[in-house]
Amino acid sequence: MISPVRTITGLCIGILLCGDQAWAAGDGVKVAVVDATALMEKAPQADQASKRLKQEFQTRENELVSKQKEIKRKEEKLSRDQAIMSEAERRKIERDLLADKRDLKRAQDEFRDDLNFRRNEELGKLQKLINRAIEDVGKEGSYDVILYDGIAYASPRINVTDQVLKRLQR
Repeated sequence: MISPVRTITGLCIGILLCGDQAWAAGDGVKVAVVDATALMEKAPQADQASKRLKQEFQTRENELVSKQKEIKRKEEKLSRDQAIMSEAERRKIERDLLADKRDLKRAQDEFRDDLNFRRNEELGKLQKLINRAIEDVGKEGSYDVILYDGIAYASPRINVTDQVLKRLQR
């Protein structure tokens, strides 16, 4: 499947290379670019999404850290006291530690999956906002094409990233 970015990029290159008639007729094509990385880093919505995720997952993360510390404390106690423990007591503590480690691993995996799912949701929302802002800037500026992703080089005079960022900050 051909990506939309490549299609648009190819179309723009074709217009620029084959558009002698358009240029001659005074129908110049107005092209701009947007730095996707800069928008994702600087958009206030990205910062807000990051704060929401941190707030949403902070309690669970703290619980995982607490469980890790508890397991470490139990391991240190076993290591320190195993010489004076009975064989049965030592085996019981080792089994408990193994079960605790399994539970922790499962909780960490669930945490990571949930966090990734929510991060992707927030990223999708942000991308929709960015696309809408780019579209608005394109319409207001009467651009024919705005290239958004996969740009190897673009002249600063056609870069409209700051305009889109201002739109996002409203």
